[in-house]
Amino acid sequence: MEVRAVAKNTGISAQKIRLLVDMVRGKKVDDALNILKYASSPLARVVAKAVKSAVANAENNFQMTPVDLKIVNIYADGAKSMKRFRPRARGRANTIIKRSSHITVVVDEQEV
Repeated sequence: MEVRAVAKNTGISAQKIRLLVDMVRGKKVDDALNILKYASSPLARVVAKAVKSAVANAENNFQMTPVDLKIVNIYADGAKSMKRFRPRARGRANTIIKRSSHITVVVDEQEV
């Protein structure tokens, strides 16, 4: 049975999150958390939190053992963007778009 967790409105663009998500797709949960722990990006903490949430959902709601879990699917989608303005010369303004994303993690028991 597949169990999922979603981290919404992370405040980080989906493009930056996808670099980390691609590293852990298809891995066992323990391996994925080790990869994220030693990743050079500080954004890995957000992805690791979503993975841990999916593991906790599987353990508490469906009595699955965390050791047997594997990341079946993980992806980052765009969320609402905040629009801001920066003043420019001669009374003009440029827009600044602060992007955000949703991270979805789907875990399932690994078949032996």
